[in-house]
Amino acid sequence: MPKLVNQVAASIERGDHPYLNGAWTPNYEEWDAEDMEVIGEIPADIDGVYVRNTENPAHGVIGKYHPFDGDGMLHMMRIKDGKASYRNRFIRTRGFEAEQEAGRPLWIGFTGKPGAEERTGTGCHGHIKDASSTDVVVHGGEILTSFWQCGEGYRLSAENLETLGIAPWAPIDGVSAHTKVDHETGELLFFNYSRHAPYMHYGVVGADGRMKHYIPVELPGPRLPHDMAFSKNYSVLNDFPMFWPQEMLEQNRFVPWFYKDMKSRFAVVPRYGQPEHIQWFEAEPTFVLHYTNCYEEGDEVVLEGYFQNNPFPPPLPDMPKHYALMAAGIDIHSFKPHLHRWRFNLKTGKTQEERICEADHVEFGTINPRWAGRKNRYVYSALGEKGWFLFAGLVKHDLEAGTYETVTFGEQRFGSETPFIPRRNATAEDDGYLISFITDMKSDRSECVILDAQDITAGPICQIVLPHRICSGTHAVWAQAEEFETAGAAS
Repeated sequence: MPKLVNQVAASIERGDHPYLNGAWTPNYEEWDAEDMEVIGEIPADIDGVYVRNTENPAHGVIGKYHPFDGDGMLHMMRIKDGKASYRNRFIRTRGFEAEQEAGRPLWIGFTGKPGAEERTGTGCHGHIKDASSTDVVVHGGEILTSFWQCGEGYRLSAENLETLGIAPWAPIDGVSAHTKVDHETGELLFFNYSRHAPYMHYGVVGADGRMKHYIPVELPGPRLPHDMAFSKNYSVLNDFPMFWPQEMLEQNRFVPWFYKDMKSRFAVVPRYGQPEHIQWFEAEPTFVLHYTNCYEEGDEVVLEGYFQNNPFPPPLPDMPKHYALMAAGIDIHSFKPHLHRWRFNLKTGKTQEERICEADHVEFGTINPRWAGRKNRYVYSALGEKGWFLFAGLVKHDLEAGTYETVTFGEQRFGSETPFIPRRNATAEDDGYLISFITDMKSDRSECVILDAQDITAGPICQIVLPHRICSGTHAVWAQAEEFETAGAAS
């Protein structure tokens, strides 16, 4: 039965803030739950955990709240032998613990006015608290969370979500979302960025949790990279023409600007390469939040991800005026992203690029993790809800056939990033399941849904009803049981 195990006494005025109400209403309660209502039947051949990261301002805010300022909270569904259990926990970062002790907020956040904060951050960017609320992966048998503006990287137990502390290998300049796990080698690849030269670093952590490789990646100035990609032999980093103007930084203001006349630049570096081995490639100006995969073909490194046609959108007309610009900055429809392919020829130094699917307003893509680093056929994208950072449905792209199919979650039903679960003894790349948390505003509840990846339009195989309605958030991950059970036994 569901059991409420803890509740943070939050003090916050939600008012008309679009990202403190509705599907973004924060959670402050921590639950353990078994014997939940199940509509349909949980497949018996699924064994692992599904974990989603979300943002919840546990101790109030100073000034205007941006949804990415909220404290990280993980929601985890453990599935085994046709049964499921659920729990959620705050990530006990140093910032969370400091505000818990003070009983009030200490950092102003992304859109705050510098000088109003009581503390400088524990991450790379001063007044912004490292909430570890953006990304989540499983590496070395533990959950690892990270923050989009660089943070310390927090480890949590995959068994009970207990915060275990900062990753011991994390460098002084932090760890950015998104770290990447190579399931073939067990390695974790990462990057970070900062306001001081060389402005970026790239590293590789071994399956044993020890740093294997760490190099500087020199950039022209401070940048805002958000994702990276890897193939079997290479990693790809970026220098996009959207970053903080120097004159704004000198005022300690972190307001990005898109320089539409500048080229995008991509750094292709051998996995264990040195700075002198980096090859830079130019491409059309854009900004990319997320890549889907990267692989090698002949002399080319091929990168796929979401090209933004409008990286710096105007304020949203349907939002309250004082939130309209902030809301546009996280609205998938405003960015106008589509699936895109870049080909970097290592011999000629030339770039070729093309759109690879007609579907618009798609982002937060996943693939079968067994195909990471090699050519894949299928991508599963979140379909953006117009005017909101919410996921209204799911798009399955067939890159070989050049087609796609779409399923929507239903009226006022919003999903999560939807990882792929390989079926035991799978016979095809898309032979498996897709899993997502759904927030249903009409029924005032949340569910964990599982779909057949080969027939997404058939709807959920099952719906597991959670003990509370959860807040929308950012990234999610699926980990097979052997990814954490074997490591746990060894330790």
